[in-house]
Amino acid sequence: MDLNQILQNVAVMGLPILTAITLHEVAHGWAARSCGDRTAEAQGRLSLNPINHLDPVGTVILPGLLLLSGAPFLFGWAKPVPVNPSRFKHYRADWVKVAAAGPAANFTMALLWGLLGVLTLQLAMNTGGNIYAEWLLKMANFGVLFNIVIAVFNLLPIPPLDGGRVLANLLPPRNGFAQLLDKVEPWGLYIVMGLALTGLLGGVIGRPVDFISSLYAALFSMLT
Repeated sequence: MDLNQILQNVAVMGLPILTAITLHEVAHGWAARSCGDRTAEAQGRLSLNPINHLDPVGTVILPGLLLLSGAPFLFGWAKPVPVNPSRFKHYRADWVKVAAAGPAANFTMALLWGLLGVLTLQLAMNTGGNIYAEWLLKMANFGVLFNIVIAVFNLLPIPPLDGGRVLANLLPPRNGFAQLLDKVEPWGLYIVMGLALTGLLGGVIGRPVDFISSLYAALFSMLT
C-alpha cells in the first residue's frame, strides 16, 4: 500500500474511528453517572475530546497495523472510563446498563452515519455529484461498518468486554457459567488478542456483522 493510498484511507476512516471509540467510552461514563457513579465525570472522562480517551495500542497501533495488513475488519478501543460499581444504586442491573451503553452508542452512530450517507447520495443525485460527495459517501459507509464491528466485537461474551459484563450480571451469581466468567476475566484480553492474531476473530464476528449490516442496508435502501 503506497503512501497516497494510506493518506486516502486515513482521510476516510479517521473521523469514524475516533468518534466510534470515543463515544463508546463516553456512553459508559454517562450511563455510570445516571446510575450514581460520577467517577468518570470527576476525572474529566465525559469529554468528547478524543485525546482524553486515546489508548496507544487500541486507538493507534492496532488499527494502524490492521489497516496496513489489509485485514477484513478494523477494530480497536479507547482507554476505558473508570467505573466504581460500589456507587451503583442497583448493582447488577446498573452494571448491565453501563456495559450495554457502549455497544448501544455504536449502533446509534451506525444509524447516523447511514443517514448521512443517504442524504449525501440524494444530494449528489440532484446536483450531479462531485469529489467531495464521493469522499463523504465513502466515510459514511465506513462509519456504518466500523461502528457495527465495534459493537459486535464488544458484545462478545468474554469479560472484560461489554458482552461478558452483561452476561455475568444477567446470570444468577451462583450459576456455574457466571462463576466461569469471573475466572476468565483476568485472561479475557489475552483471549481476544489470541483470536485476533490467529485470524479467528474475523470468523467469530463476521456473520453477526454481515447480518446486522444487511438490516441497516435494507433500512437505508427504503430511505433512498
